[in-house]
Formats: sequence, C-alpha cells, structure tokens
Amino acid sequence: MELRHIRYFLAAAEEKNLTKAAMRLGISQPPLSMQIRDLENEIGAVLFHRNPHGIELTEAGQAFLKAVQPLQQRADEAIQIARQVANGELGQLNLGFTGTAALNPLIPTAIREFQKTYPKVKVKIEEANSAALIQKLLNEQVDIAFLRPSDPQPDALKIQHLMDEPLVAVVPSHHPAAEHSQALALMALKDDPFIMIPESFSGMGLYDAIVQACLQAGFDPKIGQSAPQLVSILSLISGNLGVSLVPESVIQVQLAGIQHCRLQAPVPHVSLGLAYHAENPSQLAINFASIVMSLCHQNQYSF
Repeated sequence: MELRHIRYFLAAAEEKNLTKAAMRLGISQPPLSMQIRDLENEIGAVLFHRNPHGIELTEAGQAFLKAVQPLQQRADEAIQIARQVANGELGQLNLGFTGTAALNPLIPTAIREFQKTYPKVKVKIEEANSAALIQKLLNEQVDIAFLRPSDPQPDALKIQHLMDEPLVAVVPSHHPAAEHSQALALMALKDDPFIMIPESFSGMGLYDAIVQACLQAGFDPKIGQSAPQLVSILSLISGNLGVSLVPESVIQVQLAGIQHCRLQAPVPHVSLGLAYHAENPSQLAINFASIVMSLCHQNQYSF
C-alpha cells in the first residue's frame, strides 16, 4: 500500500463519486478505479458499493476510513514540515560573530528582521574570535558568521564584504591624548604599548588593521599585552597598561577609566564580513545572508 492509494481512497470516500474524485485528483476515472480495486485486493475486502448515483462506503470501507484519516493528516503535516525545512522556514540557525563585531548595529537589526520574517526558526548565537568561527564553519558547527576578514581565506568558505568600519583610539582617561577635543593624530600614540587581540586568535583581521594603520601613520606599533576579548582589552586600557584601536561601534561601551578618540584623516578602517559555506550552504544561511545584504544595500549601516 502506498500513500497515493490512501489519498485516492479518501477522495473517493469524500466525493462519493469516482468521476468527481478523479477530477479533484487531476487524473482520469479509469486509473482511479484501477487504484481503488488494487487497494481492495490488497486489503482483501470491498471498500465501496457501486450504485447508479455513485459510490458509498461498505462497513469495511467505513472502518478503513476511520483508521486512515489520521495517517493522511500526519502525512500532510510531514510534507508541510519537510517543505518548511527545505525553504529555511523551520529549524535552527547557528549564528556566530566576533566580539568586536557584536556591537555593530547591523547584527541585532539583521537578527530581528530574520526572526520577523522566519518566526518558526530558532536562532542560536555563538561569540568567538574569527579564527575559531572559521573552524566552526568548516566543521559545520556554525551556519553563518560575522567576522573580520583577513588573508588567506579558506576556499571552502564564501566571505562577503559588508562594510569598512572606522577605527577609533582608546586610551586611559588620564592619557594626554584624552584631553584633545579634536581628532587625534595616530602618531601621538607611537610611544604607547598597544593592547591587541592575539594574532593567533583573531584570524588577524583587526590585528592586521591596527598594525597597518600604525605603519601608514609612520611608526611600528609597540605590541603590549594580549587580551582575548574586547572587554578585556578595554579593562587593560582602563588599568593604564596601554592603548588600542577598536571599531567605531565600540564607542557605545562606556567603561570607567577609558576615553575614545576619533582619528585624523585618513581614518583607518577594519572590514566586517559575512562568512558561510561556498558550496551547498544551508537554506537558513542563504535566507539570513539575503536579509543582511538587503540591509547593507539600503545604506543604513555604512560608516
């Protein structure tokens, strides 16, 4: 017995007429009659009485109808669920982002828009550094991730450039640079140790951006202590252990003992990218990426 046999039987039972049932099913009457006979032969019982006005269920047919109606409903539900999963309308999106990207307004806006568009999808958030996120993407532990792109990039991943975010300096609140009301020349920090995310941690996106900015300003940065997360970088700066450069969106983090300073032109930038599998990405990732790119194209989040 196949699912189509049940579907044909139910149509015939509901229409009480093989011609009408065949039209409803989009087939001709002879194949429908043949399928009903095959079903009766398999069961070993007559399911319909034929009469001049159509058909009616036998006692065996009524018992069969009562038994198979829930099966058809469950089959319809299963089909609907499968379609929703295939379309990325149901399931769980595993979303990653770096700590330095988490404060960018694009990320919470994209999550809200995604949840509004796909309310049946659960979003699981994971924060990690760029190198860890790349590994999680490759291991299929994360579907899609916001990270700081850097070279070389794995061939297995597609990393779409979203924006270049300006860098700002963060200094201890009693640092001479904190007293400047105007944009700061990066050269003013040439004698300070720079608190950095470890080069081996970050995939080097932000690390490279800081080093490159200092070199373009005319000096090699003095690398001070390492800190694995943004909050720890700010804490070390508050403790007068050095300075650093962070994405502009970090200005909203107001920690006692630190001062954010905008930089003189040309202002250095750090990139923000969206990474997912280059081949056969999940439909959930495709749907989320579509929303992110739509928001970026609206120019709401360009700096």
